[in-house]
Amino acid sequence: MSEKFKILDDKLPHFVTFTVVRWIDLFTRIEYREVIIKNLKYCQKNKGLVIYAYCIMTNHIHLILSSSDETNLSNTIRDFRGFTSKKLLDAVKNNPRESRKKWLLKSFRSEGKKRRSNETYQLWKRNYHPLELDNHNLINEKIEYIHQNPVKAGIVFDASHYAFSSASNYSGKQGLLQVRNIFE
Repeated sequence: MSEKFKILDDKLPHFVTFTVVRWIDLFTRIEYREVIIKNLKYCQKNKGLVIYAYCIMTNHIHLILSSSDETNLSNTIRDFRGFTSKKLLDAVKNNPRESRKKWLLKSFRSEGKKRRSNETYQLWKRNYHPLELDNHNLINEKIEYIHQNPVKAGIVFDASHYAFSSASNYSGKQGLLQVRNIFE
């Protein structure tokens, strides 16, 4: 992996995107988005994860994050992705209302078989390309990009109205997750 896509300083904010394999629209169901929210809260409370901005779209998640203490941000991300993968697969398997269950599991199994190190399922695309945000212009650009995702997708007209985003936090309202305003 090139130096460009490595986390070198855990304390600096990084822009990351976690994408579901095959761009599958997994997060159309609220219960799957809640798995992500719950586990991000856990990482904030127990692993020193600092979230500056986020947005959960139907098939990917954008985050700006760093680490607040002695924890390694790469390890936190690895643990989050591994744990949420298992939880989301269980949620799909055990959801009696999931009409796409057979297709979803077949797709995740097929992706898992592509890698020798994976014997079962793969939910997340392998790379998330962390980008270190080392200046205010870049930070502003990425926050704007994250918050405008649901607007550009036609889900909402105003970014602050999208519940699964930090845009509401930045507009003075309480969001689903605590975020640290990067400019304060």
